[in-house]
Amino acid sequence: MIQIGPSLLSADFSRLADELKDIEKGGADFVHLDLMDGHFVPNLTFGVPVIAALRNWTNLLFDTHLMVEHPENYIESLAAAGVQYVTVHQEVCPHLDRVLHQIKENRMKCGVALNPSTPVETLACVASLVDMVLIMSVNPGFGGQKFIPYSVDKIKVAAELLKTAGNTRAVIEVDGGINAEIVHSVVEAGATWVVAGSAVFGKADRAAAIASLRRQP
Repeated sequence: MIQIGPSLLSADFSRLADELKDIEKGGADFVHLDLMDGHFVPNLTFGVPVIAALRNWTNLLFDTHLMVEHPENYIESLAAAGVQYVTVHQEVCPHLDRVLHQIKENRMKCGVALNPSTPVETLACVASLVDMVLIMSVNPGFGGQKFIPYSVDKIKVAAELLKTAGNTRAVIEVDGGINAEIVHSVVEAGATWVVAGSAVFGKADRAAAIASLRRQP
């Protein structure tokens, strides 16, 4: 069964604790947390202190996506905040192997995110190391964008890359523009974790929204 993780980027920032409780009650498997630094992407969101505060309000797994220029500076504080997964962008990590080991040394799962224009093949050397490959199906930095169709092909390539590396534990996550009409195509391609923002937080009934994403034809 696929795992559904609502993206807190689309939640009501004035009542984040209540929003977390709502999606947990509604059947979410994890919550996706986008940290933006205003440099790698134009926007700023919340930082580690907010994540640490939110940890007290939910038992959901924290899947943290670092859209920042120097992710290595966040690792230890994220571990202390109770995060389980940390995903960094291939595009900003000249020493990607080192950063992935740093995440693991802090007892968290490590992932690598790829922008739409970044080939999956750039992960060949770390394919056996990663716990997650995150295929960005929109350009990062803004919510509410339309799904990029060629992301489906990238998911297939990622699945084959992990298979070739003998990595059976890693999940393939897709993030951006996902709705009930699109979710089947990404799951069929090999995605196992699905991030949804407005498709969940934009609905009055979050439980029904999550159920519609999980339902497969």
